[in-house]
Amino acid sequence: MAASHDHHDHSHGHAHGHGHGHGGHSHGPVDTGDWRYAVGLLVNLAFVVCEVIAGLYSGSSTLLADAGHNLSDVLGLAMAGGAAWLVRRSSGKNLTYGYGKATVLAALANALLLIFACGVIAFEIVHRLAEPAPVASGVVMIVAGIGFVINLGTALMFMRDQHSDLNARGAYLHMMADAGISLGVVVIGALIMVTGWSILDPLISVVIVIVILISTWGLLKDSVSLAIDAAPAHIDVEAVRSALSTLPGVTAVHDLHVWGLSTTEAALTVHMVHDRADSAALLAEAQALARDKFGIGHTTLQLETGPSPDCPDC
Repeated sequence: MAASHDHHDHSHGHAHGHGHGHGGHSHGPVDTGDWRYAVGLLVNLAFVVCEVIAGLYSGSSTLLADAGHNLSDVLGLAMAGGAAWLVRRSSGKNLTYGYGKATVLAALANALLLIFACGVIAFEIVHRLAEPAPVASGVVMIVAGIGFVINLGTALMFMRDQHSDLNARGAYLHMMADAGISLGVVVIGALIMVTGWSILDPLISVVIVIVILISTWGLLKDSVSLAIDAAPAHIDVEAVRSALSTLPGVTAVHDLHVWGLSTTEAALTVHMVHDRADSAALLAEAQALARDKFGIGHTTLQLETGPSPDCPDC
């Protein structure tokens, strides 16, 4: 839900003012997020149980490995959905930024869970390659086909918001990767049925690991960056500095900081040296620039009319 805050300006005897502008911004994932995570969680958890049973019955390491991977997705959806719920809760007086960082931590944990799943799958690959066994390919194909439909349907629920919410992106990537893997398993099941080459079953697990790692790298990198308060990947800090410097009357920009408050919301603090008489108008222009051009809804702007003690050369 968008929230707007008025900016204000304080004049001080040492000839510079502080302006704080908070533009309209959304708090956390979109309003429809909770039901999507809940549906995805319940459907995929039920499928994991079915996949484990089918994997044991058919003797397929691929189904068992994919069940472990899907279980990590279930846990990831649970954390992402929990983070989405936390963001909507009213925070206490000491949590001045609310629970926004919970979405970042959930995205990070989600990526780490996927890497852990890769380790589990790799262990199963080694075991099956050392001890090849017959595989009930028909069961593998049926279960994998059902998994394809479930994973694709879950992914489509998050497709719209994947570019604006890191948790939605994580869920989308997981489900699309799972859908691709399930489709590949259907093909492998057919090949095993035709050729009798059971060795293909553990070999496809290698492909699963590669797909997981490729899809996880970007999520891991972005979530780690946000966790250490780096600027969100879509915001060019130098472009922000340049844009603020070109505002009429601005002579210097320093102490610029941009970081992510959550997976969807960014914040900015900056000191701006200027020679304009109307500081309120400059505050409004800088606030609108940050919000409209860079998508930064939470801004704190300090206006200075001359060198300050912390930056005498500005």
